Amino acid sequence: MNKWYQIFHKNTGLSPYVWVVFCILPFYFIFRSSSSYEVVSGIIMIILFFICYRLSFVSKGWLVYFWTSVQIVISIAMTLLFSYVYFSIFLAFFIGNIQNRAGFFTLYAIHIISTFVTVNYGFATQNTLFFTQFPFILISLIVVILLPFNTYNRIRQGQLEGQLEDANKRISELVKLEERQRIARDLHDTLGQKLSLIGLKSDLAGKLMTKNPAQAQAEMIDVRQTARAALKEVREMVTQMRGTRLEDELFRVKQILKAAEIEFELEGDLRLENTNLLNENVLSMCLKEAVTNVVKHSGASLCTVGIESSHTELVLRVKDNGIGIAEQARNYRGHGLQGMKERLEFVNGTLEISSNAGALLTIRVPNVLRQV
Repeated sequence: MNKWYQIFHKNTGLSPYVWVVFCILPFYFIFRSSSSYEVVSGIIMIILFFICYRLSFVSKGWLVYFWTSVQIVISIAMTLLFSYVYFSIFLAFFIGNIQNRAGFFTLYAIHIISTFVTVNYGFATQNTLFFTQFPFILISLIVVILLPFNTYNRIRQGQLEGQLEDANKRISELVKLEERQRIARDLHDTLGQKLSLIGLKSDLAGKLMTKNPAQAQAEMIDVRQTARAALKEVREMVTQMRGTRLEDELFRVKQILKAAEIEFELEGDLRLENTNLLNENVLSMCLKEAVTNVVKHSGASLCTVGIESSHTELVLRVKDNGIGIAEQARNYRGHGLQGMKERLEFVNGTLEISSNAGALLTIRVPNVLRQV
């Protein structure tokens, strides 16, 4: 519910001066009466209406509906006694500010029915003042019908935009967090083996220093080369942070499989027109992990990589003719499959594993359609 003192500059498209006119106008209708009793009672009802109107904006819970009901009664009385129907516009605006769906439609129905009944009663009783202000009454009835929905939808849209902004901020934070985790995983996968190798060779060189200096020197040369390679990979990963293209990863896959004496076959087209860089980078990391598993654990002589791209998704299949995958691995418990599953979940992708005359990994990621 919006505060009562914000209604002019935030929630209504009508000018504040129009509302001021509507606040003054009821006194004109009241002073047309010849009875002092009617004038005093009319002034009391006007003051009471605006007090209830103010209380409606600052109240919560059932009190909102109570004060609104009092306003509806006063509006009916003003229409019947003084032919003043314009309090219905105030009510129409306020009812649009009620964001409880059931409460909004209930008060809207009560208000619109009471307004139409009282106006028709005025015309049926041949009230001269009703006929003289007929165009304005007609406009008021249209406002009573349309203004609540207009105000309700505008406030709802503002709330949804605020929620969307909060969601976007949350997504941005999650993307940053996932990127940090991805960098940590990549650093671990990339540098773990090399740093372990450097440690082992350094220990070996220390032991060979007195026994076989030539071999110790060769080991230290290997340590230096490994350290340089690791430094180069860290620089590429940390300073550039470029996503790995699937085509580049396939080139490295061919080299790895060739070195492992495993035949490689490619099925499908490498042109990925609808796949964004993030999804392609995730696919590349998954392909790298899958082929590493083939080399280390499958004992296969053939590895086939299939690519199928459509407007809605990209499917990557890695198949080998090796020993297959054990049951615990199919539950994502080994061989880096859990990391692949986590990466794919971040981009709404899926991983399917089957084992029949070898292993088959089916990776699916959604494609993002770019609007021209």
